[in-house]
Amino acid sequence: MIRVIFTIFALLSLFTAVAQPQLECWKAGSAVSKAEVEQLGVDNCFKVCDIDDKTFDRMKGKSYKAECTIPRTELRYIKALHITQEGVTKMGEMVVNRAIAEDVVTILRRLYEAGYPIERMVLVDEYDADDETSMRANNSSAFNYRHTPGGTRLSAHSRGMAVDINPLYNPYVKKYPDRVYVAPATATEYVNRSGAFPYKIERDDLCCRLFLEHGFEWGGDYKTIKDYQHFEK
Repeated sequence: MIRVIFTIFALLSLFTAVAQPQLECWKAGSAVSKAEVEQLGVDNCFKVCDIDDKTFDRMKGKSYKAECTIPRTELRYIKALHITQEGVTKMGEMVVNRAIAEDVVTILRRLYEAGYPIERMVLVDEYDADDETSMRANNSSAFNYRHTPGGTRLSAHSRGMAVDINPLYNPYVKKYPDRVYVAPATATEYVNRSGAFPYKIERDDLCCRLFLEHGFEWGGDYKTIKDYQHFEK
């Protein structure tokens, strides 16, 4: 009996030793198989963590600019799986304010479990914190110390209190008397919301409903502008 217990303990230790390095080497943007998810355990694929030195080094001078007034301790790093329109499961990441971190990771897990498509989810720092470039890549993100599109006031993203989902297909739209401002600029064909296209967010879809249930506002409900990608607390 003692030998059996020892063998089981040894096997569990071996499994932990094999799985742990993969968790430490979480590479957002990488595809992951069903077998790998099962090996890691789905609970380990949806985590809220402090901003460690390695992550902060990626952010400094980019999303976390020199003039940023938000303490690093107010932010959290999220690990989350997501599924593309083609059914590929990928490792994702996001930085948000600690006040919404548990809500966001819960929402992302529900979306993953339902197969709701999110194309890309890496830190905006992978695009040098250039919001236009990140949106053109349809990258879902949150924290970025920046101004509102085309404006001068700080965005809610500067506090990590807003999340953008599938931004290319769900653009920011502001109408002027002589023109229409669209961000990203490559998303003009998605300003008309009457058509059917991939990654489209609508008020009655799962993504919007989950964010609303957790107390977020949806930019698609705004009156003077439309920000279909945007969920904010």
